Amino acid sequence: MERGAPTSRWRTPRLGVTGGIGSGKSTFAAMLAARGAIHIDADQIARSVTAAGGLAMAPIAAAFGAELIDADGGLHRERMRALAFADPTARARLEAIVHPLVGQATAGRIAQAEQAGAKLLVLDIPLLVESGRWSGQLDQVLVVDCREATQIERVMRRSQLAPEAIERILAAQATRRARRAAADIIIYNDTQDLERLRAHAFRIGALFGL
Repeated sequence: MERGAPTSRWRTPRLGVTGGIGSGKSTFAAMLAARGAIHIDADQIARSVTAAGGLAMAPIAAAFGAELIDADGGLHRERMRALAFADPTARARLEAIVHPLVGQATAGRIAQAEQAGAKLLVLDIPLLVESGRWSGQLDQVLVVDCREATQIERVMRRSQLAPEAIERILAAQATRRARRAAADIIIYNDTQDLERLRAHAFRIGALFGL
């Protein structure tokens, strides 16, 4: 499902790219970057602010205590993941700390890209649909979609997580139906055919003048 490129209200068109864990959304975003888009990865920014010395670490330590800090001084991701699944309010508290910092860093990168004359901004946002705060900041939303069975298989292969752990992650994310309902463009990526995915990226890039 595709529509033509919209007229952007900003200096540079903004395409939000999202999808569930293991869908291939970051691979697709990177392919658009290879075509000349500027790729802004919200997940990478979140990891940087929760790494040792990151801006989120002092408030995280104050909110959750030393047991959620790893030996290097960054967020202990395994313990936080377990806590978030056991206590949904913990996840909300963490997001209240991290999300504003990610938003500030993203805005800074957008401004830099616009000043540099970028043709297209690709905002790679895992929780685009879940957060509900991005719709007014994007021209279009592209969803990379696949079957849940495919997601589980891919994540098991790359992360060695148990299927039950992956299923809990999937349950905490938006459903496929919700993501598809929010999409202007849907790319179905249920195979390991990277050339087919690259062809989709070529076509989408062309819509935005890449």
